[in-house]
Amino acid sequence: MKRWSGNPWAILLTLSLGFFMTLLDLTIVNIAIPSMIDKLDASLDQVLWVVNAYILVLAVLLITAGRLGDLWGKKNLFIAGVALFTLSSLACGISQDPAQLIAARAVQGLGAALLMPQTMSIIISVFPPERRGAALGVWGAVAGVSTIAGPTVGGLLVTSLDWRWIFFVNLPIGVLVLAMAVPILPGHTRTVRHRFDVAGVLLASAALFCVTFALTEGQKYEWNEGIWGLIAAGLALFVIFVVHQRGRQDREPLVPFSLFKDRNFTILNLVGAAVSVGMIGMFLPMTIYLQSVLGFSALKAGLVMAPSSLVSMLLAPVAGRMSDRIGGKFILMAGLTLYGVGMAWILVVAEVGTHWTAFIAPLVVSGLGIGGVFAPMATEATRNVPPRLAGAASGVNNMIRQVGSVLGSAAVGAVLQNQLASSLRDEAATRSAALPPDVRGGFVQGFANAAKGGLEVGAGQSGARQQLPPGVSPGVAHRIQELAGQVFSHGFVHAMKPTMWLPIAVILLSAAACLTLKGHQAGTSLQKDPEPAPMAS
Repeated sequence: MKRWSGNPWAILLTLSLGFFMTLLDLTIVNIAIPSMIDKLDASLDQVLWVVNAYILVLAVLLITAGRLGDLWGKKNLFIAGVALFTLSSLACGISQDPAQLIAARAVQGLGAALLMPQTMSIIISVFPPERRGAALGVWGAVAGVSTIAGPTVGGLLVTSLDWRWIFFVNLPIGVLVLAMAVPILPGHTRTVRHRFDVAGVLLASAALFCVTFALTEGQKYEWNEGIWGLIAAGLALFVIFVVHQRGRQDREPLVPFSLFKDRNFTILNLVGAAVSVGMIGMFLPMTIYLQSVLGFSALKAGLVMAPSSLVSMLLAPVAGRMSDRIGGKFILMAGLTLYGVGMAWILVVAEVGTHWTAFIAPLVVSGLGIGGVFAPMATEATRNVPPRLAGAASGVNNMIRQVGSVLGSAAVGAVLQNQLASSLRDEAATRSAALPPDVRGGFVQGFANAAKGGLEVGAGQSGARQQLPPGVSPGVAHRIQELAGQVFSHGFVHAMKPTMWLPIAVILLSAAACLTLKGHQAGTSLQKDPEPAPMAS
């Protein structure tokens, strides 16, 4: 591979493979949730932490890793991140209980955080301005395809093999990326001595952890004073972080405020967070619905969602090239709108007995939307970023997007648990009328208690384990289990619909926000990189 050393497109391919691997793990886990709940004897709130431990560590450390890339070399950090991600994927696959899996996922998030910001940063430094849009279009297309390909790939692995293979699949990819990265990626040339903002890292980490923990565990602790205290503490720590960064603007801050002087960079970072809220927030309830309510296997659930991936894969490169020629503002707006419309369409047709063919058209529409989102979003956000700020811009861009993933997953998980607890109680109270009077109270109470220790929604669960009172006849026992299944199916659909309107609303609002973007005209030159200001040693 030495003959490809320094070739920009070979570099882009190497970076994209590593980027693909980390983003695939954001959504591939969702399709395996019912299987993990059953086989690891885990509750929904524990499995939410399997998802959030990865996203949390990833989001918290992205800015830090971007700065470390400037300090120790982007190639070095990328290789270290790929190696750590690959080894921790092995640890995830051999985990024997939820605690081990959550810990391994946290380490996996650290590996992803080390490598992810280096990808955009190296692209900005390697490609000249006139070709940077096309390169970032490919990078953005990889982001879109990998995010929505997770359920399909995961469904195939879970059904054909086991949930553990959603992690084992990373091993050959990681080894390939390492074999390519060593000879192909450009080496580190250190020109400036950088400082490391330890206080900023600690403040940002603590703020995000407080808010995410509170949202994820809120239903379990019945939204008591401690949970609301954590949310308040997280918001206060974020304010302190912003004040701290303001005082460090002349001493190499983690977040250079000068980046936000570019209106498009500012708006599109917020849009990126909204897109993450919308996408991650949709996958959790949708995958549980397909498997636990409709009874699909993981493979069938993944194949049902495949049209979205296929359409996006075909459209994304075209959207990237068009963004480079005519600008991405209206392409992005159209993409976000189509995605929101497609997801709203799914909610309209989603019922307890919906046939899988009803999802094809709305998923095609949502795939058209996603295909027009990531490439123009990446291109427009970084169009005017000078190379000397590439590391910081990449860290900020990826961090804000992953914060959206954290908050989207945690908030939707919290709303889903809250809605599900309420809808299960209501459904149980209504359907208990078909049972003998002496067992009605226990039936309803079984579902009322379901939220206390985390709702169970595995493929083989009915939402709450019904403890049958002694002396119940076989006929009544069968009727209780039959009604329990109906309670869960109908209760989950009633809970899912209001839950999923939250990310849909966020997506449509972000589409409207794109109206404020500055347009790009073909032929205009990108902002030139000014001479770097000397850094304090």
